[in-house]
Amino acid sequence: MRAEATWGNASAGQDLVALRAENDQLRRALAGRAVIDQARGMVMVLTPCSRGAARNLLVDISRQCDTRLPEVAAALVAAWEGKSLPEQMQRALRRTVRRFHVEGQGRDSRQPGKSSR
Repeated sequence: MRAEATWGNASAGQDLVALRAENDQLRRALAGRAVIDQARGMVMVLTPCSRGAARNLLVDISRQCDTRLPEVAAALVAAWEGKSLPEQMQRALRRTVRRFHVEGQGRDSRQPGKSSR
């Protein structure tokens, strides 16, 4: 009965369109977050570093490349799977990791006092 009552209601149709758009936006946001988490895990293993430091490293690469964080993360994950990383991201990754270690952030915060090698 409820469907019959709203069938001719134009605002109900607009509400449905708005809800679908919001649902699509949330799906994209979750997918972006998943790939960021995957890239962060890769950085944590390869660097090694804490979760926060890995995210900061990814954000720094994103800023250097003027590319959104989910796109940087997706490119890193794709590189792990065999695709080539764009040259600009390769350079930004090298600079960022080098600076990360030079500034002493390369210490693994999970093991105080031990160098992360």
